[in-house]
Amino acid sequence: MADVETVYLGLGSNIDAHRMLPVGVAALRERFGEVACSPVYRSVAVGFDGADFLNACCRIETDLEPTALKHWLTKLENHHGRDRDQPKFSDRTLDIDILLHGQRVGDFDGLVLPRDEVLKYAHVLEPMADLAPDLAHPETGRTFAEHWATFDGDRSLTVTDLAL
Repeated sequence: MADVETVYLGLGSNIDAHRMLPVGVAALRERFGEVACSPVYRSVAVGFDGADFLNACCRIETDLEPTALKHWLTKLENHHGRDRDQPKFSDRTLDIDILLHGQRVGDFDGLVLPRDEVLKYAHVLEPMADLAPDLAHPETGRTFAEHWATFDGDRSLTVTDLAL
């Protein structure tokens, strides 16, 4: 049996998002138990012209290896209407990305950890800094609070009243 590791996930939706994010978190709780979540932020779509997204980060504990967890999350997204025939940057009902899986660094069957978006986009970094401010990024050694404090990208996010 594999060791239990702390995993950080990025969640997003811009189709029925006020319903889909809580549904996604409920499924995570059913499968993994306790799920800690950041506040939910509204952000503009990145990479395409679409409706605003709602985004959050969540922390789970799991003994699933990265590839097995990725497959489980893909099934969850598909179950909730994720259309994989659309371009990479497109509207989505539910998008759940593995941001960090313990302190793993590298390529795990096409899943690159840590996910580069965690430091690239405010809609991922700010929720991570809220959820785990003192956690050090496994490659940079800097905390997520430090990364957020020095982030020089677009910070135009608004916190929502949606509780997860």
